[in-house]
Amino acid sequence: MKKILVTGASGFIGSFIVEEALRRGFETWAAVRKGSSRRYLRDGRIRFVELNLDDAGDLRGKLSAVMPDYVVHAAGATKCLHADDFFRVNTQGTVNLASAVRDVCPGLERFVFISSLSVCGPVRETAPYTEITAADTPRPDTAYGRSKLEAERALDGMPGFPFIVLRPTGVYGPRERDYFMMAESIKKHVDFAAGLRPQDLTFIYVKDLVEAVFLALDHGNTGSRYHLSDGNVYPSRAFSDLIRRELGNPWLLRVKAPLWLLRAITAAGEAVGRLTGRMTALNNDKYKIMRQRNWRCDIGPAVAELGFRPRYGLAEGVREAIEWYKENKWL
Repeated sequence: MKKILVTGASGFIGSFIVEEALRRGFETWAAVRKGSSRRYLRDGRIRFVELNLDDAGDLRGKLSAVMPDYVVHAAGATKCLHADDFFRVNTQGTVNLASAVRDVCPGLERFVFISSLSVCGPVRETAPYTEITAADTPRPDTAYGRSKLEAERALDGMPGFPFIVLRPTGVYGPRERDYFMMAESIKKHVDFAAGLRPQDLTFIYVKDLVEAVFLALDHGNTGSRYHLSDGNVYPSRAFSDLIRRELGNPWLLRVKAPLWLLRAITAAGEAVGRLTGRMTALNNDKYKIMRQRNWRCDIGPAVAELGFRPRYGLAEGVREAIEWYKENKWL
């Protein structure tokens, strides 16, 4: 039986990867931080290992006991009070993990790193927008995107290491909290959008991302970057309109703020976060993400090389996600 190690296993994406690994018959190791919730990791077949990505020595010792055939690195920070923390977790944590795996797991077959389309930054921003490709020169304008890009480049600097990079666009689905905030707001009769210029958005349902992970483990090309979405492009209101429909079409106040107002709101959110020690969803990185107009991406290489075939369009994915939020008393 092949062994798979999933970092970030207690998180939104990681927990779905663990479930799929079990379904496929892997000996499944869930790498978690000490004290992490195991709410979505209740299956008795799961084997747990506590990994400290800041401690190279700890990583080597723990990994030598597991000796995985495959590693999926889904752990990472998406919100931080200080930019340095993005690089400590997303960049140096990835370097520490990959280096330890390389040193103590000589039989490793593949290492899949879940990066982000955010590494590309605001490219191809002149309308009519065209697809962002893996060949475009990345120029991320967020600390999060820069930290992920530096991690990718560090993996490039490890000759012979069998890594593959996945760059999903906005990932949504059950257990996810950022898009859930939109559903919560719509239930309270407010839909907030920012920017007056047209925006092209892309999404990927979490189960389609998980399918791409296992396709990459099976036959991804070492060193390749694969952009991932459901293959469609949506106008800015599409997501909120679908949420509203699934919530029974409540009356709605639509607020479309100019970017200068969004900038003021996120700057205030950032300041409050620093004062309270708790980062809010409305922060400086969030402003830059919402400001970006073009999120089209080319999934052609994933389709051609991985056999990636998204099963969920936005309507199907939102329906399933909202059903889960209702069943689990989030909404």
